Amino acid sequence: MLVRGIYFGTAGLLFALLPLACERKADVPPPRLPVNVSTALAVSKPVPLYIDEIGTCVALQSVSILPQVSGAIAKIHFEDGAELKQGDPLFTIDPRLFEAARDKAEATLLSDQATLELNRAQLKRSQELAQGNYISAQDLENLKTTVATSEAVVQGDRAALKTAQINLEYCTMNSPIDGKAGIHQVDIGAVVTAYSNTPLVSIQRLDPLYVDFVVAETDLPQVRNYFKTGALKVEVYYPEAEQKKRSGELFFLDNAVQTGSGTVKLRAILHNEDHFFWPGQFVNVRLLLDTIQNAVLVPYEAVQVGNNGPFAFIVKGDNTVELRFVKPGQRQGDQIVVSDGIKQGEMVVVTGQLSLAPGAKVMPSAATK
Repeated sequence: MLVRGIYFGTAGLLFALLPLACERKADVPPPRLPVNVSTALAVSKPVPLYIDEIGTCVALQSVSILPQVSGAIAKIHFEDGAELKQGDPLFTIDPRLFEAARDKAEATLLSDQATLELNRAQLKRSQELAQGNYISAQDLENLKTTVATSEAVVQGDRAALKTAQINLEYCTMNSPIDGKAGIHQVDIGAVVTAYSNTPLVSIQRLDPLYVDFVVAETDLPQVRNYFKTGALKVEVYYPEAEQKKRSGELFFLDNAVQTGSGTVKLRAILHNEDHFFWPGQFVNVRLLLDTIQNAVLVPYEAVQVGNNGPFAFIVKGDNTVELRFVKPGQRQGDQIVVSDGIKQGEMVVVTGQLSLAPGAKVMPSAATK
């Protein structure tokens, strides 16, 4: 019985110690496995300093053709949408009435010139007679007045003839600029009125092309400083066709901040020989201010934002990570400039940050683009 009691006492002791042993084993956490992350090296290279905005394309020249004389449209010399050169004929208004008015003005001028010559001849003879006192001084003065009146009449006739000739020229309307024609608004036979408010056609010059955009007034001092140093370049493109971007040049900076919006209007000019851009369309505009030399860049996904600001995980030599707060700058494609917090050649975590904490062990692999 004694042996049996000892046996059972020992078993009881073992059962009593078993929970304590299990509890001590549970206090020791299992070793954490390295976290799989993708990484990339911070690189250094020159990058542009820029401002991105949305702009609107504007025709370099836009002209609405209005009739300057009244009459019926006799001819239309162009097709809708035609590429026009300066001086190309557009419309012809029936010129017959204006030809008659010119002919009449010419006849009146010739008649009054003949009268003037006669009066001058009479004055000359009268001056010779006056030397011998064969004509009174009063008659001589009257003849001088007649000649002066005739000269004034002839001068008026010349002006009337010039007006008639101009009106006749207005019967043929030509393109004042190189450009693309719109849709004609009148047909042959329609009667138009001089200086009416309805244009017969509109013409727009598409090459070169203006691009208007605005920048915030907070960016104005920086833009002005760079604008003073020389011409600033712009890049213009459609969001869906960025590979076809065009380079232009900023040449206008407005003289006032627009009330209410707090923006300043800028205008750039760019070549558009193939008419790729169209007046009235919205485009992306990148105003290039300067080039940042030796800028540090990392993949855009490497920079995270937390409660205390932007940060990135840096992989150290022992494959542990360090959380480092950074100062991000402008985005450059799939990379971003980091002006403070990361040095060239340091390895940054690109993906897998959600599983990391400072000091965590990682198993890095090169990030794929």
